[in-house]
Amino acid sequence: MNSLTRLPAPMGLLIDRERPLRFVFDGQACQGFAGDSIASALLGSGRWLLSRSFKYHRPRGPLSLAGQDANTLVQLPDEPNVLADMEAARDGQVVEGQNFNGSLEHDRDAYLGKFSRFMPVGFYYRSFYKPKGMWKVWEPLIRKKAGLGVLDLGFKPQYHDKAYLFVDVAVIGGGPAGLRAALDAATAGAKVLLIEQQPVLGGSLTYARFDIAGTRASHLRQALLDAVEAHPNIQVLLQATCNGWFTDNYLPVIQHTRLYKVRATRCLVTAGAFDQPVVFRNNDLPGIMLTSAAQRLMKLYAVKPGQRAVVLTGHDDGYLAALDLQDQGVAVAALVDMRAAPADAALASELKRRGIPLHLGSTVYEALHGKGMRHVSGVDIRPITGQGKVGTQGLRLACDLLCMSAGYMPVYQLLCQAGGKLAYDVDRDAFSLSNLPVGLAIAGSVNGRHHLDNVLADATRAAAEAVAALGLPAPALKAFGPEAKVNFPWPIFPHPKGKDFVDFDEDLQVRDIVNATRSGYRDVQLVKRFSTVGMGPSQGRHSALPTARLVAQATGRSISETGVTTARPPFQAEKLAHVAGRAFDPYRQTPMHRRHVAAGAKMMPAGIWQRPAYYGKPDERERCMQEEARHVREKVGLIDVSTLGGLDVRGPDAAELLERLYTFGFAKLAIGRTRYALMTNEHGVVIDDGVCARLSEQHFYVTATTSGVDRIYQQMLKWNAQWRLDVDITNVTAALAAVNLAGPLSRQVLATVCEGVDLSAEAFPYLGVRLGKVAGIAARILRVGFVGELGYEVHVPARHAERLWDALMQAGAGLGIRPFGVEAQRLLRLEKGHVIISQDTDGMTHPAEIDMQWAIGRKKPFFVGKRSIEILEAQPLKRKLVGFTLPKGSPQPLEGHLVLDGPDISGNVTSCEYSQTLGQIIGLAYAGAHQATPGMHIPIRVEGGVMVNAKVVQLPFHDPDNLRQER
Repeated sequence: MNSLTRLPAPMGLLIDRERPLRFVFDGQACQGFAGDSIASALLGSGRWLLSRSFKYHRPRGPLSLAGQDANTLVQLPDEPNVLADMEAARDGQVVEGQNFNGSLEHDRDAYLGKFSRFMPVGFYYRSFYKPKGMWKVWEPLIRKKAGLGVLDLGFKPQYHDKAYLFVDVAVIGGGPAGLRAALDAATAGAKVLLIEQQPVLGGSLTYARFDIAGTRASHLRQALLDAVEAHPNIQVLLQATCNGWFTDNYLPVIQHTRLYKVRATRCLVTAGAFDQPVVFRNNDLPGIMLTSAAQRLMKLYAVKPGQRAVVLTGHDDGYLAALDLQDQGVAVAALVDMRAAPADAALASELKRRGIPLHLGSTVYEALHGKGMRHVSGVDIRPITGQGKVGTQGLRLACDLLCMSAGYMPVYQLLCQAGGKLAYDVDRDAFSLSNLPVGLAIAGSVNGRHHLDNVLADATRAAAEAVAALGLPAPALKAFGPEAKVNFPWPIFPHPKGKDFVDFDEDLQVRDIVNATRSGYRDVQLVKRFSTVGMGPSQGRHSALPTARLVAQATGRSISETGVTTARPPFQAEKLAHVAGRAFDPYRQTPMHRRHVAAGAKMMPAGIWQRPAYYGKPDERERCMQEEARHVREKVGLIDVSTLGGLDVRGPDAAELLERLYTFGFAKLAIGRTRYALMTNEHGVVIDDGVCARLSEQHFYVTATTSGVDRIYQQMLKWNAQWRLDVDITNVTAALAAVNLAGPLSRQVLATVCEGVDLSAEAFPYLGVRLGKVAGIAARILRVGFVGELGYEVHVPARHAERLWDALMQAGAGLGIRPFGVEAQRLLRLEKGHVIISQDTDGMTHPAEIDMQWAIGRKKPFFVGKRSIEILEAQPLKRKLVGFTLPKGSPQPLEGHLVLDGPDISGNVTSCEYSQTLGQIIGLAYAGAHQATPGMHIPIRVEGGVMVNAKVVQLPFHDPDNLRQER
């Protein structure tokens, strides 16, 4: 194949004729150009048979050429069920057909269509359930016949990730309405995101014809495109699909291997409308396609869709498509208009001038074919005599292309997900949308506007409403002109021999839908479930409207009463990789981050924060960690703990709120004292811990874990919304910065820069809290001992963080102060046996399993989780978190390594490090309750399957009498 087999420029908007490519389809070599889809490349090579139908294995070719049907499903080496009209052709690619027995050309299961009378709608529900147990026999046979591709179990998925976007206005659909709306909103000052599913902007402007001369679409598209590309307020996502609508305009948008999580203040859906097929016998043959598909094929891919065509239409756009076909060298044998006359008489005159025969008030009753039904060969044209009825005599015309369009169906899926309602307008014979939530609007064809001037005017209106709601100046509105009717009221012509398909995906005929209602399934939702209509890849895009019409007629109701089936996300199939791909992690730095970098810190993620893991060379973790830990034990160290969650709880009921939320008692906590705070959920599961400091009678400062503070803040707000206590809860995590000054010399260091606080052990005991000044900065000073040494947490306003750090480092310079990181902190806390929530606990840990019964206020009448804890404590303990030791030099267990009880798994390691202080490996692990007695040994399976026997010991490992932190 060379460029001469394609239509000349300007046809072929998407292809690059200078970059030919070759691939293999079904064992045969095929050619195409860069920019081709697999389907367009195959059609350009004269290959029309792309697949076989799901149920009857009938030959199928492209219907929509826009990914709106299952006719183009193919098999790639690593992926089945790929839409060939949406998948780009690639050089060297190997593509196979699917859903056939033998070969695609000669499918041995094609005979199934001859037995369709024996496979009525729902036959599998009624046939394969008896005798009892027979379904297990039938199921593998039915699944094999379904032939829905082959999975490659060795497939290695591509990298997928996620990203967030926040915009003022999201415009979904880059056609004329979307381009106009985006421009108007952006010009008013709004930040706009324009989302388009196709590789280029323009929508119908890229393929449809809007005037007899055929020039308006390209000129308008270029003008709009130039303006959009030049506008700084517009961001464009091409080949991106908005796959759902969720509350408050949360939009998941898939583009290639990325899932964008878009949050928009206002959302405009300008997604257009789906071209609708006509229902007649053999309307599924290769060579029969929607008129818009034929136009796409020519204008986007420069492929001539046939030599001799018949156009079947129910609106004026069919006339314009016929002009396009003739302009590109396709002989138009006839235009068949189901109406009595076109809305625009000039179109009929143009057809007459061009010598194109026109058949008014007629339809195609049957498509003709040769042996094997591999392509349409002609049509049987009949006059329409009534609703769904035709005359007994007709005209037969030979053709190799039949283009059909009965009208349009708005792209309603996202809008119905948002709560929108579809109503059938009997005057227009079309569905319209209403009941949209505030902040979501529609414009263009999806709103029933089809004349191009009205589409643009409607887009300006929608943009004006959106920007006005944002407080921005709105553009001037334009008047609407007359709107011609675009939907033929009843484009369904049943044939006594059947094969008049309503749903191409599921091989459902007119009689299948009617018979479903006769079986008692009168609601369209039940018809869907009984017949499977709308359940295929197209999700009702071409079958919803004719199904609604048939069900309404069969049940004696209006089409509005019948409606269509519920639209749920996703809008199109999405890969699990998009859902499971690397999540977007917010990246935060503490106010002291620059000081750590300057000191040579190796940074690590801690929740959403970046924290120093240790200070030193990246490949010397063990040495740096051990040196830092020893320095804290022997002298003094400084660590940034600004990531610690901070919550201010104030008000007359502040103590009562904490009494109800935490397991310990806080009502009698003295001012100037702190207490360990453990929180459980309703199930008695430990979810967070921290320190609660009472600063005044009605003011508490509560710390929470780095990763849990947002969740705990939400819990506080949730519960207080029910309890209605007189209390104010503020998350001050970002407002404050904090350091922990720890080690035997920490009091001496702090004393040189602290004002207004007596730091003596008698005046400021362990678990005390004081308000004072450090380096001239107002500070909250907590005397705590997470690392097991004399230590002080100093909390100051975040803007003074670097000043605090510098002052303490300078004050301790003569005493050998040095910073230490998270790795040393975790080792030090491990030596003290302190648990880290979410590391040493999991989603089922209750206080008894981690020896936290001492942190439960037994006399309190209530706290969240109290009843569950009592129930759990009344049952035998199944597992327990224990401390274990191993001799120096033993294989060291890692987090997650299994603890065994004979051949069974009884637990897992949660923390483990070598302790230079103790001269041995120490760790925490869950073990069976019967294995938890100090002195016993537990087997742990480490790397390479090696077994080590660890000794269970009493916690803490170091300083059991707390002499070091209380001095």
